[in-house]
Amino acid sequence: MNYKETLDYMYSQLPMYQRIGKAAYKANLDNTIALCQLLENPQNNFKSIHIAGTNGKGSVAHIIASILQAAGFKTALYTSPHLKDFRERIKINGEMVPEETVVQFVKSHKKDFKKIKPSFFEMTVGLAFQYFADEKVDIAVIETGMGGRLDSTNILKPILSIITNIGMDHLQFLGDTLEKIATEKAEIIKKDIPVIIGETQPEIEEIFIDKAKTQNSTIVFADKVFEDKLLSNTRTGTEYDIWKNAELFIEHLECPLLGEYQSKNLITAIQAMDTLTDTFGIGTKTIVEGIEDVKSNTGFRGRWQILSNNPLTICDIGHNKEGVSNVVQQIRQTKFNKLHFILGMVDDKDITDILNLLPHEAIYYFCKADIPRGLDENILQEAGHKAGLNGKSYSSVREAYNVAVNNADGSDLVFIGGSTFVVAEIV
Repeated sequence: MNYKETLDYMYSQLPMYQRIGKAAYKANLDNTIALCQLLENPQNNFKSIHIAGTNGKGSVAHIIASILQAAGFKTALYTSPHLKDFRERIKINGEMVPEETVVQFVKSHKKDFKKIKPSFFEMTVGLAFQYFADEKVDIAVIETGMGGRLDSTNILKPILSIITNIGMDHLQFLGDTLEKIATEKAEIIKKDIPVIIGETQPEIEEIFIDKAKTQNSTIVFADKVFEDKLLSNTRTGTEYDIWKNAELFIEHLECPLLGEYQSKNLITAIQAMDTLTDTFGIGTKTIVEGIEDVKSNTGFRGRWQILSNNPLTICDIGHNKEGVSNVVQQIRQTKFNKLHFILGMVDDKDITDILNLLPHEAIYYFCKADIPRGLDENILQEAGHKAGLNGKSYSSVREAYNVAVNNADGSDLVFIGGSTFVVAEIV
């Protein structure tokens, strides 16, 4: 098989949550364990940092990877989902895994796959771990796919665990309360391994503290140690002073990741480097360099990303209640005349709460992403109208985008969001 045929095999033969949703979910780690045993447990051959959380884990992963890369370490990065190319999920020093590596991995183990029957995600985790081990990386930054306890990445024995925050997402799998979801994600906390919680949420704080106690793990809440002071916010970046325990830690930090919501992720990543001082010895100068170069080092995309300045066109993959709330807040801080909102969502979420967050003054272009999970554009339009959102439906994301851009004046804002898969068709 060539690369395209290999991907077609992976997509069509194996259930994949990204495309088909709940049917791809497996309530145990048996397949992952069996697959990694087949591969002689490559995950034990490199150091790793393991990151879970409802929002921000991808941003935190990219920032940490960029800092480690700036410090000269051969740094692996595993994230999901991808936007354009499957290989975006698996990188070393910002370079995607070669197509031939993907082809050879599937070719070498295809017979065993028939016995184990791994899901798309399980297979991808196995590929990543094998590749990172073969390439002898110094450190791998690994993002969970969903949850924590039953996520395929949770067979890792990391040097640091990170949980960014907890929000109401994937309720059909993780539970219908913050407490239940926090309990699932807390299971990435390993015995004697330090854990960082990015955002203090009083209603679930004790869940993490109690779990850390049972595992004899040092626990730090990043926002109780570090604080950011916003200095400026422009179309090219955001500038902060970073304080540690009320003392200036980094002055005039220029972050190219747009959106003030990224400040929490910055703090979490900086706390991670501070916690691992004895392991890596990374100073503030290198931390600053890694943050400033995060886009070029890692290929980071899709978070408050400016696609054009005339008209101002921005996309963001925020897709759950907390993520969309951050996006709406950022939209309200942006100057424009009219808002043209290209909106698509998936069909396995309770969308009512999300739709109720969206600004009523926008013109909406309801559309369906080109995946099986995509919510029908007419159903979305009807739900949007009930929530007070006015606009028309379009059969494709590209059609909605083209109409919106043609309708927009130079002083307007065109925004694309609601789903990773909608953004993926535009970037």
